Amino acid sequence: MNWIFLLIGGLFETGFAISLGKAQHASGKEMWMWLLSFIICVSISMLLLFKAMGGENAIPVGTAYAVWGAIGAIGTVIMGIILFKEPITFWRLFFLSTLVISIVGLQIVSSNVPAE
Repeated sequence: MNWIFLLIGGLFETGFAISLGKAQHASGKEMWMWLLSFIICVSISMLLLFKAMGGENAIPVGTAYAVWGAIGAIGTVIMGIILFKEPITFWRLFFLSTLVISIVGLQIVSSNVPAE
C-alpha cells in the first residue's frame, strides 16, 4: 500500500508543479484558482509521502523521497510537453527514460532492505 501512496503522491507533485506553471500564465481570479490548486496538490502530495514512509511496510526515507521526486519530475516533463508545448528532443526523452529505469531499480532494491 505504501508504494501506492508514493505513486499517487508523486502524481500530486506533478499537479503542484503544473499549477505553478499555469498560475504564471494567468491573472486575476484564474491565477488565484491555480495557486489554490497548488496548495491543495502540495498538501496531498506531502501527506502521501509521509504515509508512504511510515507504517508496517515503510519505504526508507531516501528511497521514498527519490522515487516521489522522480515521479513528479517525469509527470511534469510529460505534462509540460502536452500543456506548454515544450520541445520533445532525443536527449530529453533519453534522460527521462534513464530516470524511469532508476525508479524501477530503486523499487527493486528497496524491497530487499530489511525494516528497522
